[in-house]
Amino acid sequence: MNAPPFSRLLLTGAAGTLGRVLRPRLKAHCEMLRLSDRGNLGEAAAGEELQPAALEDRAAMLALLQGVDAVVHLGGVSVEAAWAPIQAANITGVYHLYEAARLNGTRRIVFASSNHVVGFYRQHEVIDALAPPRPDTLYGVSKAFGENLSRMYWDRYGIETVCLRIGSATPAPENRRMLATWLSLDDLERLVVAALTAPDVGHSIVYGLSDNGTRWWDNRLAAHIGYRPKDSSEPWRAELEAKQPALDPQDPTRLYHGGVFVQLGPYD
Repeated sequence: MNAPPFSRLLLTGAAGTLGRVLRPRLKAHCEMLRLSDRGNLGEAAAGEELQPAALEDRAAMLALLQGVDAVVHLGGVSVEAAWAPIQAANITGVYHLYEAARLNGTRRIVFASSNHVVGFYRQHEVIDALAPPRPDTLYGVSKAFGENLSRMYWDRYGIETVCLRIGSATPAPENRRMLATWLSLDDLERLVVAALTAPDVGHSIVYGLSDNGTRWWDNRLAAHIGYRPKDSSEPWRAELEAKQPALDPQDPTRLYHGGVFVQLGPYD
């Protein structure tokens, strides 16, 4: 049997929705899986260690990254919110993550970005990783910041990052928008493992979607990652289109990639 590729792998946001999905799936790829979150992580299973940390706590982040070969970073605010929590977790916290990686010698980070970095492109537009950011929310702005910060840490310090612009990662597509944005949970695992194990990634941006019939995002510039989705939203198309037979073409949630996010906020 081949040894796992990583001695110690860190999963932040491990108590969140996607963290709970990936927690049991990442164990095969490391000797020890370190789990961190501010939420309840439960009990450590075999091959796990728990180390809660707040992203905005610099000292805690320095300790969290000690002995870590690679990071899957799901931590932070994952929806639109007021500026203060977004700034603390998604701006200051991401800076602390990358500084801790630099100081501890961690060489690769898989960064959970978001499709909301490009949410104000229209749904008839197909874009690739070179399309300029058009964030739809403060949340989207914070993820664009993380992408830019990670690029600087690659150019300046050689820390590799794969930014995953995750679409809609759910057990099944739930509405017509998700016919384009859906990412199955199995494909999420394939995407993260590809980002962790591809030989040379430098700084890469990959759209997180399954092999859907409707596509707004072109992953041709990320072929070197080796991500090959196997699932598709097509089996749900007839059911979802029957539930939403008429869509107002002037409705902003129908016009833009970001869907309902383009109408969220502002916040005090």
